[in-house]
Amino acid sequence: MSERDPLLHHDPERLAEVDKTTRKVGDERKVGPREIPRGTRYRILAGIWLATFLSALNQTLVPTMLPSISSDFNKSHQASWLGTSYLLATCTFTPLYGRLCNVLGRKRANQTALLFAGVGVLLCGLSSSMEMLILARFFAGIGGGGLFTTSSIIVSDMYSMRSRGLTQGIASIFNGLGLGFGGPLGGLITDWLGWRWAFLIQIPLFFLSFLLTEANLNYVTEGTGKSTKDMLKRIDFLGAGSLMMAVGSVLVFLSVHYNANLPWSHPACIISICSSGVFALTFILVEIFVSVEPVMTPFLLKQRIPVLVGCSNFLVAMCNFAIMYFFPMWFQTVMMTNASTAGLHLLPNSLSMSAGSVFAGWMMHKTGKYKAINLIFGVLPFIGAAAIYRLKEDSGPLQSWLSIIPMGFGNAVVLQTVLIALLVHIPEDQMAIGTGFGQLFRGVGQVGGVAISSAIFQANLQYNLSQRIQGPDAAETILKIRQNARIIGTLPLDLQRIARDSYNLSLHRVFFFAACSTLVAYLVRLPIPDKHLERKAPAPPQPPVLPAAALSVSDTTVVESPFDDNDDGSDSDSDSDEGGTREENILRPKGNISVRRRLSTFENAEDILSDITTHHAHAHAQGAQPHGDARDADGRPPQQ
Repeated sequence: MSERDPLLHHDPERLAEVDKTTRKVGDERKVGPREIPRGTRYRILAGIWLATFLSALNQTLVPTMLPSISSDFNKSHQASWLGTSYLLATCTFTPLYGRLCNVLGRKRANQTALLFAGVGVLLCGLSSSMEMLILARFFAGIGGGGLFTTSSIIVSDMYSMRSRGLTQGIASIFNGLGLGFGGPLGGLITDWLGWRWAFLIQIPLFFLSFLLTEANLNYVTEGTGKSTKDMLKRIDFLGAGSLMMAVGSVLVFLSVHYNANLPWSHPACIISICSSGVFALTFILVEIFVSVEPVMTPFLLKQRIPVLVGCSNFLVAMCNFAIMYFFPMWFQTVMMTNASTAGLHLLPNSLSMSAGSVFAGWMMHKTGKYKAINLIFGVLPFIGAAAIYRLKEDSGPLQSWLSIIPMGFGNAVVLQTVLIALLVHIPEDQMAIGTGFGQLFRGVGQVGGVAISSAIFQANLQYNLSQRIQGPDAAETILKIRQNARIIGTLPLDLQRIARDSYNLSLHRVFFFAACSTLVAYLVRLPIPDKHLERKAPAPPQPPVLPAAALSVSDTTVVESPFDDNDDGSDSDSDSDEGGTREENILRPKGNISVRRRLSTFENAEDILSDITTHHAHAHAQGAQPHGDARDADGRPPQQ
């Protein structure tokens, strides 16, 4: 045997055995996210987008039901926690789902979020006390934020970078419809059947989403844990817990100081503000020194683009939720409309958000750019917030119904473009972590938008009412007006006028805060650079196999958008244009093939298998035996 002879001879029995082994491996191999058929992909999208619709619906469902809920339980002073408890859970647990998608896999992470959200909504409908309802909202928030994160990650798995903006834009239609229909649907069902049915009616839809993902979301990705112990080690429970306590302590301080009017020197204020500082410091130390896979992802904090995107998400979310939670209240308390009509004023915001998301995605898909549309349309939220700030009682229907449209359209464009800007500036294998990173800042901004704007509103309402209402029973009257907005319609006309004016001035301070937030967000985004989006993402790497095993693996097509897809079960590529069987076409050499001469045996297994595969393909193409240099004395090949 010479140095040019292959180490593995052409032994039919040996090759048959190897072929059998590789075929067995290939048959058991599960497909990747860009290899699944069109029908399966559409069913996956239907399942995850139905869940995100329900999650968005629950974010805006409660504000129009607050008067009815607080009246049933007679605890108006706790009503604000129905919104903040949901958002606290969302901002705390949402970043974990980026890690859970790598640890548990996409399917189990999505269904974990779906389970928490569904159980939380069911408990909301069955609650017998305000405390139980607040806890149920917290459970629903644990899953609600996770549904958004897992949905974004699954879409990013299945589509190329350039097409993600368009696909995420279509996904935002369902998000926008949920946010828009939450208010009017909550008010309508409350007036018709009662507030409990607004929660219970969602349960069949949660079950349908679970069935769709259970049957279709079965593609595999790298990085899943090997055992339960490995999975638990990789989840940053300590970081999530310290973050929850830090944000929760801030919410407690805002509640007791501004809603309950306790002074700074009160023990509740001192303990809550000190606790927030201690837990915030604990969170930072855990993320830097303790956690194996931290929620905050410290290496992203060292990069300029992720930090800018995070700050923008925080400020945009504050603006969005300050408007969505207090815009319907303006119509209920100042214009004296019913709950369903007040909630309907959020519908234009929903439709404009859906249109903005699709527009941004389509533009990025067509041009491969995102900065220009961000700069042009990113100023619209400030225009919309300024128009809302200028609302008056005598404003016509055009201003009262359409002033919110620029804010919804512009913020949708911003959120889509900054998500793509974040993903394009981090490695592909860090995509799930980067998505969770962006959602963390967005979740904290949602909590801040409700909590800070609530503190601004309550402080100004207390001041305005105190300046206008005097007398021995003034304190009791002011407390009733602050805690129950529905009482305004039953007040005497002179006192009703004072209450409406006080609510009007206080709510306009909230709208001014929202306008400032979105203006600062626009300035923060200016340094984010543009980067061309590739039309195709690289296909996932496949392990090298012998040609026989390759026959069992279908060809992979990179999917460009939900409308540009590989055929479902198509066999059109089974024969090439050159004729011949599939086996012959696979083995036919493409151009000149030279077998690399190995000068050292210190090589890995993939290189050796690659050489064997290339050598056999070359041998079949030339009509020679794999060990074709060995001939007898007459120059004829040896007999088999």
